[in-house]
Amino acid sequence: DMCQDEFQALKNTEKQYTASLKESSSVGLVEDLMGKIKEAEKSILMLNQSRLQALEELEQAWAEQNALEGQLNVLQIRLLEADAKLKLANQEKVMVNFLKEEVEKLQKSGAEKAMADQMIENLEAGYKILEENFVNLQTKLSDSEAETEHLRAENQSLQEQISSLRSSVADGKVKDEFIGKLEREKKILENHATELKLKFSKVKGYSSELDRVRTEAMLLQEKAQQLELFAGKRPTDEEAIPSLEVQEKVFQLQCTLAQLESENEILRQAQLENEALDKKVRMLEQRLLDSDTEIRSQIEVYQAEVETFQAGLEQLKHKNQVLNDKVLVNDLPWEFWSHLLLSIDAWMVEKQITNEDAKVLRDLAWCRDHRIKDACLAVEGGTEQDLMSGLLELVKANKRHGLHIVHIAAEMSPVAKVGGLGDVVTGLGKALQKKSHLVEVVLPKYDCMDYSKISKLRVLDSELSSYFDGQIFKSKIWVGIVEGLPVYFIEPLHPDGLFWRGTIYGSNDDFRRFTFFSRAALELLLRTSKKPDIIHCHDWHTAAVAPLYWDIYFPQGLTSARIAFTCHNFEYQGTEAPGALASCGLSVQQHYRPDRLQDNVRHDRINLLKGGIVFSNVVTTVSPTYSQEVCGPEAGKGLHATLTAHAQKFHGILNGIDVGVWNPATDALLKHQYSADDLSGKAECKSTLKTQLHLTGSGRDSQKPLVGCITRLVPQKGVHLIRHAIYRTLELGGQFVLLGSSPIPHIQHEFETMAHQFSGHPHIRLILKYDELLSHCIYAASDILIIPSIFEPCGLTQLIAMQYGTIPVARRTGGLNDSVFDVDDETIPMRQRNGFTFSVANEQDLNYALDRALTYYKNKPNWWVELVKKAMQMDFSWKSSADQYEGLYQKAIERARTRA
Repeated sequence: DMCQDEFQALKNTEKQYTASLKESSSVGLVEDLMGKIKEAEKSILMLNQSRLQALEELEQAWAEQNALEGQLNVLQIRLLEADAKLKLANQEKVMVNFLKEEVEKLQKSGAEKAMADQMIENLEAGYKILEENFVNLQTKLSDSEAETEHLRAENQSLQEQISSLRSSVADGKVKDEFIGKLEREKKILENHATELKLKFSKVKGYSSELDRVRTEAMLLQEKAQQLELFAGKRPTDEEAIPSLEVQEKVFQLQCTLAQLESENEILRQAQLENEALDKKVRMLEQRLLDSDTEIRSQIEVYQAEVETFQAGLEQLKHKNQVLNDKVLVNDLPWEFWSHLLLSIDAWMVEKQITNEDAKVLRDLAWCRDHRIKDACLAVEGGTEQDLMSGLLELVKANKRHGLHIVHIAAEMSPVAKVGGLGDVVTGLGKALQKKSHLVEVVLPKYDCMDYSKISKLRVLDSELSSYFDGQIFKSKIWVGIVEGLPVYFIEPLHPDGLFWRGTIYGSNDDFRRFTFFSRAALELLLRTSKKPDIIHCHDWHTAAVAPLYWDIYFPQGLTSARIAFTCHNFEYQGTEAPGALASCGLSVQQHYRPDRLQDNVRHDRINLLKGGIVFSNVVTTVSPTYSQEVCGPEAGKGLHATLTAHAQKFHGILNGIDVGVWNPATDALLKHQYSADDLSGKAECKSTLKTQLHLTGSGRDSQKPLVGCITRLVPQKGVHLIRHAIYRTLELGGQFVLLGSSPIPHIQHEFETMAHQFSGHPHIRLILKYDELLSHCIYAASDILIIPSIFEPCGLTQLIAMQYGTIPVARRTGGLNDSVFDVDDETIPMRQRNGFTFSVANEQDLNYALDRALTYYKNKPNWWVELVKKAMQMDFSWKSSADQYEGLYQKAIERARTRA
């Protein structure tokens, strides 16, 4: 409104002056008036800009004031923290006094133990040093307290300065009154700004009228000039009054602008004072930080000394406890824990304890909780009922830290072993058990098992019922411990005597035998309320576990597990007519499909191995190279398309060996043990074997290289190349020992003929059987081991040979290609070169590798010794393989949780 009034006044003035001009015809006065109007417009714009700038600076001053108050609050908090740390130091002093009393008590109670006395004296000496350190620390803390008091004084001085500043601000009318004034001015300016915006919008609406007025003014100016020519008359004082009024208004606007500039100067001074105050705050903050760092370092030194003292005290307590304990938890054998786990399961099956109590006790035993040991020692010599009662007292909430893994397999070394499958189940299981996972094995109870290798074997009172062939059949459940692993043996009470055949494989009804076992194994997990994280099945014999789990047992509540499936050899796939699938309860209609169990080659058959691949969450085979080979038609045996379709879950992991069994430094089957640091025992083993097999070993013959071969005589193993290697070794001046037999009659007959031919030969010996003791001796005695396999999924002989310092000559295929690297292959790092290899399965390529090996042995004895040491120092244990399996298990479980 004010601006509009001014504009209206100006307009009226223009009209009046125009009229006056008409009357007086004065040109000069019009020019003055127009110039002053323009200056007035500029002044209004400048006034608006100044007010906006003043508002911004006012808001900035408020923000800086709030930041300063926040920094003051932080300083006060840090002072409180310093006080708390001082209190903590005093508490630590009390703790030291308490520990001193504890030491005195221990001195009195353990006076009869010389070792304990000596340790107490050492602790007392350490305590005196600690006391001196504590006194020093107290001194330093006192200094810190003085410094803190000094800082507090400085802080108080700073607060007084701030108060003084605030007082001076109040005196200068820049604090409450000035701030209130600024707030009111801010509101006024905001209102004026709003009004100016409205007025400016209206002024814009009057722009056309102003243009018209200016046009008229120009016309009047022209007329005035014309009138001036006729009469040089000047305007009177009365006529100049409108001009004076405009000047007065412009002067008022200029005064207002000057006042705003003065206020801005005051704000700038306040800002400078704030900056100075902020600088002081930062200086104080830095001093507090330095003091805090010093105090913290002193307290950390003190705490470290106290912790050292406490550690010594705890060590003394621990050793005193050890003197009283009969057995350490970590010294208890795995048999103890496995027996305990099986006992807990037996109590649950026999309804003596609840499922919940059994789960808690299993977890305690799984973690090897020391309370389990204490409870067992407390009832030592008592009945099993006493043990169960003692363990039930330990029942409480416990959290397990590993995975629960159940292997369902047809083999397990050493009780039921045909090939490498049994070694994998035992070796991988033990390696995972050492990583704190609960590992259990479910196995058929064969009549031909080596029962001497099972400890604590017993049958449970309760029988297991499972479906097969449209009926319910009973099975006995036996429990025992094999190589420290808890094992469940299923004995079907079936009229066909499914596992009472005197052999593990080879029956006409193997398909029925192992599908019955697969379903019974899952039934066992369901009825015992187990919640495994991983069910790991192996080869076609237990591949039916995968579709049975998802189709039948997952809907019944066995939902905790993911399925892992390992194929050890794609030669054996478990094919049968589709109707045979119905015996174990699987739907023929649902599974006799190309994307499920229908065989890829013989479409009128179903393929269990294919079902294991399709229905498992993780699929593995026994070496990286073999996993690549089976994705092709030759090695894949018809399953290469299925593997390609499921490539995202298919992995190759090289098997390991059980270094507890295969270790020349501890092998009880050897008469002479040895290691990479002392190879003398290997030469003695060589001499002993030659004597045992009646090979010449004296004079020059003692230096002859001994080539060994331990294998099954089947086409897969390159039988024709083994035969050639015997004669080639003889030609090159070496000696050869073969241990193995063949299930194929004509191959067995052929080698029997050769054995008869060389029966009295001084350099060749063929032993056509499997002999565990003799295999250990040959591994230890041989210089070279020949492995000319046509294909080899993994192979363990080359790994065992290198563990015993025997250098392999191997064909590059499957697992051999992943573990044996030629000494002359410059593309391989020197540290990995450990043998001699060839590519093509013919006599020429074999000669190339074998000849080089024999030449190096004869001509470079020192180099050969270093090669032997290098091979023996390589790690072929199950640790690396178990780590990879553990990673795959975890990923499968995480994927399931993500989908859930």
